Amino acid sequence: MELTPGLRLRSQVCTTEVIVVRPPATAVDLGCGGAPMVPLDTEPAAGQAPAAGLDGGSQLGKRYTTGDADDPFELLVTKAGDGTLTADGAPLVFKEAKPLPASD
Repeated sequence: MELTPGLRLRSQVCTTEVIVVRPPATAVDLGCGGAPMVPLDTEPAAGQAPAAGLDGGSQLGKRYTTGDADDPFELLVTKAGDGTLTADGAPLVFKEAKPLPASD
């Protein structure tokens, strides 16, 4: 699936929902908890749970990225869940806020 700005996705194994803020420079397989993410209007199968090691969770209102300075890829979590967000199987990292300059 092509990732475009504003695309809303959901996890198949937990309650995580995200919106694509900046699409990746190259195509990636986006997943959560070890399963591929699906469009928001797709109903996930019942009874699934995140895979072991991919159950670190995602935080509401936080942005996640690949951590690669050359790739502007960024997701915003709109609903928190128990699964770890991944791109091509590698866990995404929490994007730290830039510190504001001092106003002394």
